[in-house]
Amino acid sequence: MKEIFYIGIGGILGTLCRYGIQLWMPAANEGLPWAVLLINAIGSLFLGWFFTIAVPGKITPQLRLAIGTGFTGAFTTFSTFTLDMVRLSEGGMWGKAVIYLVVSLLAGLLLCALGIKVGQRMLGKPTQDGVAR
Repeated sequence: MKEIFYIGIGGILGTLCRYGIQLWMPAANEGLPWAVLLINAIGSLFLGWFFTIAVPGKITPQLRLAIGTGFTGAFTTFSTFTLDMVRLSEGGMWGKAVIYLVVSLLAGLLLCALGIKVGQRMLGKPTQDGVAR
């Protein structure tokens, strides 16, 4: 039951951070949903990094839940991404919808991989070529 509390606290903080970015970057009526793209890109980078450095024994399971599941889960937003995709498509902006989809997926994958690499370097783990950097 305590796990739910930790996830909830992290979720509250993640939601507030996402809301702050969305206030800072108002939605563009005719453009791409830049705030959601930025939020999900940051979340992908962070989650790749966090789950690389959050090794057992170095971080408590409660903190891992609060940050990894609660904060990052509430900060990133797949549902808003899909809603934006539907709105762009329904508005006849198919080109923008495709660009948004491709950029979102590529940014998420590349930034998550970058986060993992940064975490590995911080821990002194060997990279793919076997050399710790």
